[in-house]
Amino acid sequence: MTGLPPTSKKKLGLVIDLDTCVGCHACAVSCKEWNAGGFAAPLTDERPYGKDPSGVWFNRVHSYEVAPTPVTGCASGGVDAATSAAQPAMTLHFPRSCLHCEEPACVTVCPTGASYKRAEDGIVLVDEDKCIGCKLCSWACPYGAREYSEVEGVMKKCTLCIDRIYNENLATEERQPACVQACPTRARHFGDLGDPESEVSKLVAARGGVDLMPQLGYKPVNKYLPPRPRRAGENGAKPAAPVPEVVDTAVLPPVLRWLDRVLSR
Repeated sequence: MTGLPPTSKKKLGLVIDLDTCVGCHACAVSCKEWNAGGFAAPLTDERPYGKDPSGVWFNRVHSYEVAPTPVTGCASGGVDAATSAAQPAMTLHFPRSCLHCEEPACVTVCPTGASYKRAEDGIVLVDEDKCIGCKLCSWACPYGAREYSEVEGVMKKCTLCIDRIYNENLATEERQPACVQACPTRARHFGDLGDPESEVSKLVAARGGVDLMPQLGYKPVNKYLPPRPRRAGENGAKPAAPVPEVVDTAVLPPVLRWLDRVLSR
């Protein structure tokens, strides 16, 4: 079985803001586009326009309906459950990809050493030349982050775009994963989560970023920022009906009075 390197000080990973993700799938599409010709290429697609398409995707976005719940507190501190506003129903968009765990089970179960963790930055990768397609890593990963290529017979996964983040031929602002670069709402952030002074670490501390299923002990590097509470109005009351606007046409300029008469016919 494959061993793990010593824990590195540098821990590159993603911070995903569930409050601002709109489920547009730009991360998944940009990831697919970049990695179709990058380090993990090719990413297969079988029958993409048929009834039973299949293929390899490193990013997937799931959407869930969250039932309404009471809010038992607020940021200012003194609201109890009986008097607080209700948390309205909402749609939660949940992007999913490899979490580049500090203690990745997918690595330790690999019989050939194909799955490995880099000591210099903590990124988990697959050496496809060593992979025999046994799928042990996919069974061991509780996050469903491994992808099996039926065409090539090997396992594939998110590489954190190592061919972008270390590419000195790209402008500095472009040296980030394709999914981060493409996100229109800036719901995805990239950086060194091993550095407490990095922007991503400060963001996690400020927003209460969480691990996914921490009880399993795999210590995922990627963090999720929980959605902020939504308000349904004070004490759950419906918002007041809008007050109709009354326009005094006598004070309008002649052109607007004429336009008002035409549109009012």
